Amino acid sequence: MTQNCLGKIRSYYVRFSEKEKKIADYILENPEEIIHSTINEVAENLNVADATVFRFCKRIGFKGYQAMKIALASEIMTPIQQIHEQITEQDNEKAVAEKIFKSNNRSLENTLEILDSDSLKKAVALLLHARRIEFYGAGGSSVIAMDAYHKFLRTGVQTFAFMDSHFQLMSASQLTADDVAVVISHSGANKDTIRILNTANETGAKTIGITSFPKSPLSQKVDVVLITSSEETEYRSEALASRISQLSLIDALYVNVMMKNKGKAKQSLEKVRNAISKTRM
Repeated sequence: MTQNCLGKIRSYYVRFSEKEKKIADYILENPEEIIHSTINEVAENLNVADATVFRFCKRIGFKGYQAMKIALASEIMTPIQQIHEQITEQDNEKAVAEKIFKSNNRSLENTLEILDSDSLKKAVALLLHARRIEFYGAGGSSVIAMDAYHKFLRTGVQTFAFMDSHFQLMSASQLTADDVAVVISHSGANKDTIRILNTANETGAKTIGITSFPKSPLSQKVDVVLITSSEETEYRSEALASRISQLSLIDALYVNVMMKNKGKAKQSLEKVRNAISKTRM
């Protein structure tokens, strides 16, 4: 798989130093210029040392500047994206479905590639030791929060989620330092969501953010941020496309928690199954 240069930069952004953020911003804003520039030209434009640019390339997983340029060129110049995403009125139902499936697959591949192992490990640890877990999201993200609630009910940990933003805000105000708030927002900038996050932070609760934008307010205010990638198509916004990645990330968190807490998880699953079986009698 081609290394996702821009995705890696977005994923690591919150952990960059000020100089690294300066380089990151330049690459994100001028990717085509980068692939035609030497390391000396980039360093001179940013008023930093060549070695600083080189170390930045190493930081995001490349052997050096040239390797990063090759990956970046492949990423922004590939014709595959246009082939897969250009849905036309002439496409039949199967062709549309194929393009959507390919776009979803690419979103999952890109998310897996930029997923930071340390952040994932920290998130799992927070969830494992939580007295109570609450999931928050507005609009489309509220659906993801409810899916997470549905899954984590099986873990044996107290779990809650509400669709209504006022209920979310009130519930967040009751969190403690032993609790974990998982805040989901594609943009990471929804005002209601940030208000809920601020409330959770004021209680001392641990916070995990799931978003597609590492420079967003949400990313800056949570204890652990998990970045997802999404593919926008002509008839689907990036926000809609991001859901498949967010759902998969929730699945990954859930399975990790269940595996590391087998005893409690087994008891909880048995209770759920017994309750469901009684409804079928």
